[in-house]
Amino acid sequence: MGLTMSADSARLALSEIVGEKWVEVEPFASVNLLSDWTNRFHGRPLAIVKPADTAEVSAVLKWANDNNVPVVAQSGNTSLVGGGTPTADGKAVLLSLQRMNKVERIDAVNDTMVVDAGVILQKAQEAACAHGRLFPLSFASEGSACIGGCLATNAGGTAVLRYGNTRDLVLGIEVVLADGTVLNILRGLRKDNTGYDLKHLFMASEGTLGVITRAVVKLFPLPKVRFTALAGTPDVRSACELLKRVKEAAGPALTGFELMQAKCIERVGKEIDAVTVPGDVSGAPWWSLIELSYSREPEGHPLESVLEKAFEDGVAVDAFLAQSEKESKSFWAIRESIPSADAHVGGNLHNDVSLEISEIPDFVEETLTALQKRFAWVDPSVFGHLGDGNLHFNVGSVPAPLAFENEEGIRETVYERVAAHNGSISAEHGIGQLKRAHFLELKNPAEVAVMVKIKKALDPKGILNPGKLLPD
Repeated sequence: MGLTMSADSARLALSEIVGEKWVEVEPFASVNLLSDWTNRFHGRPLAIVKPADTAEVSAVLKWANDNNVPVVAQSGNTSLVGGGTPTADGKAVLLSLQRMNKVERIDAVNDTMVVDAGVILQKAQEAACAHGRLFPLSFASEGSACIGGCLATNAGGTAVLRYGNTRDLVLGIEVVLADGTVLNILRGLRKDNTGYDLKHLFMASEGTLGVITRAVVKLFPLPKVRFTALAGTPDVRSACELLKRVKEAAGPALTGFELMQAKCIERVGKEIDAVTVPGDVSGAPWWSLIELSYSREPEGHPLESVLEKAFEDGVAVDAFLAQSEKESKSFWAIRESIPSADAHVGGNLHNDVSLEISEIPDFVEETLTALQKRFAWVDPSVFGHLGDGNLHFNVGSVPAPLAFENEEGIRETVYERVAAHNGSISAEHGIGQLKRAHFLELKNPAEVAVMVKIKKALDPKGILNPGKLLPD
């Protein structure tokens, strides 16, 4: 862009908008904002600016657009793909939305909640619960991830099977465009057939089309009764068959159906002191975490009859049934602690892939075989949301550096099998910097071309989140 903006000039201009207290230039006090969650991507911005409201975001973007200054928006900074990390060239302004953290309104009749982009996901869940309602978006980093990032990446989580991805939970948004225009479509309507549904354009756009500042999200009645089980199966195909049977038996009560290798559970038990594994899981190589939720007590235990028949047919070979809410939470803690346990033994290359559920058994078998053939030392950690076809096909090694030294070959092997099964290389983490080259190589060129046209229409100067997702 041929930028000549100095840090002092940026500081003075931005201070007039948000106040001197909320602008940083080198040396930065908020160093935690300059690296991604994996500590892989590191940035050096021109300045860090922390607006208090939409009007200040609008003014910052107008200034940036007028002066050809790139802007990287960030909320919770929990990206696994470097999507919210500023570039390292010192040219971009890092726009932190963490001060915009209000739950503005809860409507228990319309079952909606208005939240700022900087609201931490767990805070949104707790606010809904205090009004007797459920905000069902949930995943391991919910204690630090913010609503803005969830929308910008269309985050998934553990309850997608019943409630959908983030975009399915959003009725309206407020977004600021590159030139500072505020697009307010902050409506809590479930039916609005007046032209294009623009809100979906900005979700999963990773901050490349506009900065989402507020959202109207859906709420649901709080479930009164939960049934949770860990079921061991001889293979992934049997886990898919068990999923089919539980769907048929439980219908919409099926809230979550997760898949884990037995070694993932064993590693959590060994590495994470705060998490308790219910027993010996070595009798089955694959385990499914199943949860049903109801608004009232059903007759009997709805999982028992399904599992009994599954045992008779050899579909399941072992099971643990949660006997209390405490045990149910303990089962979920196992699933959510797998990435931390992997990190304890040297880390993993993260792969977040999506496939049609019927394709998953062949994909897993083929990919494990291909990786073992090419890299005999690989230590895959396979787990994920089987109910919606999303696997975290992570790959580590002993010693740990080997996996990262062979990263491109490993990703090439995994993504080759994803493409062969007509899947996606990003189910919920986004593209960011990490997957950009692979995305541009594997994505249908016609789709990319349309995305580029939309980008140029809304951000003609290309100031929003450069170096992420799309080609510059």
